[in-house]
Amino acid sequence: MEFHKGRLVDHIHLRVSDLQNSQRFYEGVLKSLGRDLTLVTEEFFIADELFVSQSEETPSRIHLAFQAEDQDQVRAFHRAALAHGGTDNGGPGERPYHPGYFAAYALDPDGNNIEAVYHGPAERSAASVILTVT
Repeated sequence: MEFHKGRLVDHIHLRVSDLQNSQRFYEGVLKSLGRDLTLVTEEFFIADELFVSQSEETPSRIHLAFQAEDQDQVRAFHRAALAHGGTDNGGPGERPYHPGYFAAYALDPDGNNIEAVYHGPAERSAASVILTVT
């Protein structure tokens, strides 16, 4: 099987009911995956392709899966999610989607189903795609 990452989705926009609560949650879970927020303002924050802003209406309701480097990162993600205001939605473990699919799930403060997944040993052609806008 071959999967391509970083060429289909430009960004994901979550609209949240409490920006500060969500920022604490995502800072915690992203740190557990070795990532940080890339831009924070009073109106929004960004982490790579993830854009999060305050909603004046109904918050988003989506499923969002983050890539993990190994099973330990999946476990760390789940602990961080619960420690930063998330709700358990499926503890770390193998799932039946394909052999080696190891994931954990948590609901963020607005009820979005957030996952960390490790697909098993794999070799990446690049760590990420870097765009330089001129």
